[in-house]
Amino acid sequence: MKMTFKCWILGLILIMICSETSLSSAEGLQSTQRYDYTKYHSMNEIYRWMEEVERGNPELVSSAVYGHTYEGRNITLLKLGLDNSEGRQKKVIWVDCGIHAREWIAPAFCQWFVKEIVDSYKTNKKLEQMLQNLDIFVTPVVNVDGYIFSWANDSTRRWRKSRSLPPQGSTCYGVDLNRNFNANWGMVGVSFNSCANNYCGKSAGSEPEAAAVMDFVGGMINQTLCFLTIHSAGQLILMPYGHPEISAPNYNELVSVGKAAAAEMEKIHGMTYTVGTSPQILYPNSGSSRDWARLMGIPFSYTFELRDKGEFSHLLPEEQIQPACEEAFAGALSIITYVHDKTFTNAILPNAAVTTVTGIISVALTIMSTIMSVLLTAGVSE
Repeated sequence: MKMTFKCWILGLILIMICSETSLSSAEGLQSTQRYDYTKYHSMNEIYRWMEEVERGNPELVSSAVYGHTYEGRNITLLKLGLDNSEGRQKKVIWVDCGIHAREWIAPAFCQWFVKEIVDSYKTNKKLEQMLQNLDIFVTPVVNVDGYIFSWANDSTRRWRKSRSLPPQGSTCYGVDLNRNFNANWGMVGVSFNSCANNYCGKSAGSEPEAAAVMDFVGGMINQTLCFLTIHSAGQLILMPYGHPEISAPNYNELVSVGKAAAAEMEKIHGMTYTVGTSPQILYPNSGSSRDWARLMGIPFSYTFELRDKGEFSHLLPEEQIQPACEEAFAGALSIITYVHDKTFTNAILPNAAVTTVTGIISVALTIMSTIMSVLLTAGVSE
């Protein structure tokens, strides 16, 4: 009877070890499953969601405030990445959304993107490998002030710019942040009229939101492989440059990788995305974050213009959030996978899940062995 009772205690210990591991995994999933990703969310809801995702997935997710808006609000990112036991230097992927306030599908995508990674990395060995080699920085909303203003009422729903004060002699607020980056600033496709939607500001980087991105990403240029900035609408994958007379040195590769992403996107719901430079398939422009990233030396830089092609434009209905995000995730993952594999061609695919389970079993067996030795010794003594 004594041995039976002691074995029951041993079994209980093992159950507790396994239960603790299961609970930890469940908390991470619950942090994303409780949230409604098929709805548009206010800025306060997005902030709370970011806190919850980080709290529920501490091994994968961390956050950082890397700047402040004109009105003093935090510009916050989530960093997704796993430790690697080999000590390899990690590379960086940048993803940002919400530079233009009215493009609500963009922040919705950044939230969807995080959800997909959080929910699948433990069972997707390729994704797990990439997260051990890459840190993915995701900013759900860059233009926080403008996004909040676009939620105020129906009359502000189509607001595009930031909310900086008008220049002297004007009554028009805000700057088009995607014309304010230090990339051929003020040359083409911009306005110097502060009342225009494509007003480029007083100078390159004059706006704190654009400056924050340039400062933060600029500090890790040598580690950054890819820069993805998400917009709407038009169903386009835009590549550098917006100036019609400037071409990226890796133009052909950018086209090839972009078209592969568009093909993956079409497989999801049959939606076609056109690939090319802005002058080729949209209009010339300068001062974009995409162009800045490529000029700074980040080899792969793209703008995703999500759904649709004109029926709803920036007022995409909520019933299209899920399909739009599903296809966009397929495209983003295609590009990220390509740049990862190009960089880490000899990377060994780890099996962290198996390693974790093996470690738990090893610990359990050690405990069992120790207890059994004690029990046997006690049995002999008795």
